[in-house]
Amino acid sequence: MGESELLEGTLEPVQRRASGAPRQTWITLLHHPDLRRIGEVAGPIAARQALSRLEPRFGAPGHGGAPLGDRHLSRTPLWLSDDGEGGLVLSPESGGAAVQADGVPVKAPLRLSPERLARGVILELAGRVLALVHTRAPFRPSAAARELIGESEALADLRDAIARVADLDTPVLLRGETGTGKELVARGIHESGPRGRGPFVAVNMAAIPPSTAASELFGHRRGAFTGALRDHRGVFEQASGGTLLLDEIGAAPPELQAMLLRALETGLIRPVGGDEDVRVDVRVVAATDEDLEAAVAEGAFRAPLLHRLASYSIHLPPLRERREDLGRLVCHFLRLELAPLGEAHLLERPGAEEPWLPAQVMLAFARHGWPGNVRQLRNAVRQLVISSRGSSVARLDPALQAMLAAAPPGPAPAPAAAAEERALAPRPRRAPSEIDDDLLLETMRRVGWKPTRAAAELGISKTSLYALMERCPRIRKAKDVSRDELAGALEACGGDLDAAAARLEVSRRGLQLRLRDLDMGRD
Repeated sequence: MGESELLEGTLEPVQRRASGAPRQTWITLLHHPDLRRIGEVAGPIAARQALSRLEPRFGAPGHGGAPLGDRHLSRTPLWLSDDGEGGLVLSPESGGAAVQADGVPVKAPLRLSPERLARGVILELAGRVLALVHTRAPFRPSAAARELIGESEALADLRDAIARVADLDTPVLLRGETGTGKELVARGIHESGPRGRGPFVAVNMAAIPPSTAASELFGHRRGAFTGALRDHRGVFEQASGGTLLLDEIGAAPPELQAMLLRALETGLIRPVGGDEDVRVDVRVVAATDEDLEAAVAEGAFRAPLLHRLASYSIHLPPLRERREDLGRLVCHFLRLELAPLGEAHLLERPGAEEPWLPAQVMLAFARHGWPGNVRQLRNAVRQLVISSRGSSVARLDPALQAMLAAAPPGPAPAPAAAAEERALAPRPRRAPSEIDDDLLLETMRRVGWKPTRAAAELGISKTSLYALMERCPRIRKAKDVSRDELAGALEACGGDLDAAAARLEVSRRGLQLRLRDLDMGRD
């Protein structure tokens, strides 16, 4: 709070990828029989590189390391050769181990386009090792937010953005899909700056009933309302001297938005029932997975508040843009889940013929699209650990198999990806009256009940889309979803709100409001 307008005007509005950095080809281990080696890298690979039991050497970025070494792998190499156009050619030799690239056996030279390499291609070596071949900019060190797990280029960009703003008091708006770790990033901003010695307070705006929102945020005085038996300090006062995270900021009731704007602009709050302002020294970080600009256009969010919150915006990458981090994340979550059970040693069996986590289980994780991102991955790992208790080898239970099969897969080969991009491109504009109920319902189901994508496909504005949904008798309203049905959908979808909305066939925003009405706010 209290930053100068001059300072605010000089800030870069969004985080940007490092420009001009050369693209290099790397190999990242998604799985190895010695589970401690997952996440090791080799590269940048040469113009002609052998991949076998004996070479190249894998280790931490910038360090030497050791070859794959597994005796089940062939010494006869698979050759990776630069095609001169930014792509790569895989060339097997006779007698080499069985190799698959994204599930396709490599029995003859196979070219990987630059587009496929940018997304990453999974190589399965003898059914024992999973290696992601991908392009990226050179690794660069960053001391910011090391609690974020991974070394991908997308995560390096995120750490750079945190480092740029951590020592300032300007408000920050975290944007990203559900489950991308916005609270963890907010903590990283807090702990990387001078406010790290002060309190960090997080509040989920979607979980606060509108009737008590002002009291929760700004506090109240004794006698302000029935039941106010003593003074109460709101989260702004609790966070004074530190950082306040306003999560799910898009769910803030309209009447509360004006109060938030005043607090941000002046550093003053007024408790409910109070007759004097209270000055607070708070650095505000807001987070959202909603399109706030669309909410402004629809009159659901105040433009001045958005402009104030978005003095500096940080985009959190979805997990599908961090494929090289997946193995590290899985192992990190496995340690967190196995340790309380006294079974963390299962991850450290280098001499065992078979690892506790089989390659095929990791392959199923690596092929999944993870629409719920890191949160959904954490839940899936917890399911895996609990269902595998007492087993010598981790197994996918039926519920986890169904979950992995239900959502769209991860990045597809180039032709399919191009077709998907064409499918999602905005259609020519048309009048809402041209869209009948059949087309509306079919489109909503095809895009997973995501309004932005549906509006683009139909060639109408989101405002018009919401009006059509409201009038359509075949689309039920989120307010009609029962508590038990909502709880069941969230459990089946691992807590992912987007997946639950698609499962229940209601709008995500409506489902979010229903959660708040039922006092079922998410963690």
